[in-house]
Amino acid sequence: MTSQNTPYALPGSQTRQSITLMTRGIRNEWRIYAIAIAASGVFGLITVATSRVVGHLTSSYIIPILDGNRSVATIWAGAGILFAVIVALVISIVFRRIFAAQGTFHLQARHRRALGNKFVELPPAWHRQTSPGKLLSNVSSDSEAATSVFNPLPFMLGVVVMLIAAAVMLFSIDSWLALSAFSIIPIMIIANLFFQQKMTPAVTHAQELRGEVSEVAHESFEAATLVKAMGTEDTEAKRFDTVTDDLEKANVRAGTIRAVFDPIIDALPNIGALLVLIVGLQRVSAGAATAGDIVSAAYLMSLLAVPVRSFGWVLAELPRSVVGYQRVAQVVDTTNTVTPGTHNMTLTPGEPAEVKLADIGVSFTDEHGTQHVLQNVTLTITAGTTMVLMGRTGAGKSTLVSLIPRLADPDQGTITIADHNVAELTRTALSNSVVFVAQSTFIFEDTVRTNVTLSDSAYTDEQVWEALEAAHIADFVRTLPKGINTNLGERGSNLSGGQRQRLAIARALVRRPSVLILDDATSALDPQVEQAILATVRQNYATTVIMVAYRAASARLADEVCVLAHGNIVARGTHDQLVTTNNYYQELVMAYERDAEQRREDSNAGL
Repeated sequence: MTSQNTPYALPGSQTRQSITLMTRGIRNEWRIYAIAIAASGVFGLITVATSRVVGHLTSSYIIPILDGNRSVATIWAGAGILFAVIVALVISIVFRRIFAAQGTFHLQARHRRALGNKFVELPPAWHRQTSPGKLLSNVSSDSEAATSVFNPLPFMLGVVVMLIAAAVMLFSIDSWLALSAFSIIPIMIIANLFFQQKMTPAVTHAQELRGEVSEVAHESFEAATLVKAMGTEDTEAKRFDTVTDDLEKANVRAGTIRAVFDPIIDALPNIGALLVLIVGLQRVSAGAATAGDIVSAAYLMSLLAVPVRSFGWVLAELPRSVVGYQRVAQVVDTTNTVTPGTHNMTLTPGEPAEVKLADIGVSFTDEHGTQHVLQNVTLTITAGTTMVLMGRTGAGKSTLVSLIPRLADPDQGTITIADHNVAELTRTALSNSVVFVAQSTFIFEDTVRTNVTLSDSAYTDEQVWEALEAAHIADFVRTLPKGINTNLGERGSNLSGGQRQRLAIARALVRRPSVLILDDATSALDPQVEQAILATVRQNYATTVIMVAYRAASARLADEVCVLAHGNIVARGTHDQLVTTNNYYQELVMAYERDAEQRREDSNAGL
């Protein structure tokens, strides 16, 4: 709803935020709201005209008929006039409601597009620190709350026209009638201000709790297997009940405040009508007004009951809309710490590229002080070679490889691919050349083909099958009912962990990257399958492979092994060299081998 350089958040005081929210929304969908407001204005004018018509019919038709001065048949002429006014009134209502709804849904789509663009722009580190439940709440309930005020808003703005026309008409009839009718306006203003003061904190708390409910529910869904396996269903149910009860109480409080406010707003126009009748009787007695004038004024006040209530609708929704909008803005205004560059890099698909890391440092600060993840790491991977990174948990391997495709940026140092600084490359140029495969693989609820190509129609079926063959999963795919057109279900639920990893490797290989990064992406594979895949990649794909691995078998296939410990490179060389000359590497490999052997024994024993 704002330009790229304008903050999404609403500035200033609560009143200024409310006004800014409404003006931004109308400005962004001004064509739609111009029609909706115009239709509402026409509705207001016709409503005022209706009261005048009723007064005219009373004076010119009904009273003369009752006095015997006119025949009953003449009432049809007046009825025809009233019918025409009612038809025009209905048409104006239809146009107002249709275009007000369109504007609201368009604004919701704007919020969701802004959120979606920001979600894919922000780095993985931000997503790891942000609850998926909160993000789902932003896209759903917060986006809807941010636009809830825009449904009644055109009606309210049209009512302004109605009030002006009503004031003109009433003052033209009798100034005392007009003053008695509009004496309720100051009371309405005071009531609305008091309502906003009470409603804003209540609805803010309720909207925050909606996000918490989404977060807890999402965690329960995601951890369904863990919950069942550990027998913590009751604990999860109680946790969800607690936040649900809190939300219920918050909603009840907000509903109670509104329940008190709504009848007051409903009653005020009726009180105004009563005042008009009381004052009108005195004016008729004094000969200053006619019975038709009193009927017109009283009928107008009864008609104003619903339109005037539109002010209450708008004011009732404003606090919720401001809160929802600000929650959306918190995400949209988040600064991306990994800003894409502007330079392009032209590499032929499958052309291997040299990767250089110079003086790389990464650290973070917590309550224990500054923790160094990587320190002064300098490394060169020759184009077309395979390098395996090994080290104990926490050595910095995954952090190091995540810097190459710019999933994060180092605190110091530079990274180049084919002599191009990755920080200066566009996202497209980098993603076309570097493909990162993580240990945890995401499978979309779609076909095998779509999961491999990621909906890119440029890839042919032959290329997809070639990648599946290289990942040693083609035979399995052939057994599926529809081959590569088989839907894999939610998150690939019908696949094993090894099959998901092989599918992810096929997803990478179909792009024939210049640099292929495997961050422990073969951990669920049998050693024989892993070696077969790596051998196929070396033989058929001219790519630079950087691999985080734990098995000696993987290290044997590498041109070079780089060993990390405490964020530093402590050894480099081939597997055969290191296993005979470096005690740390020997201990590392032996530890991995013992762990693998233990897992095999446990598996054979059925544990």
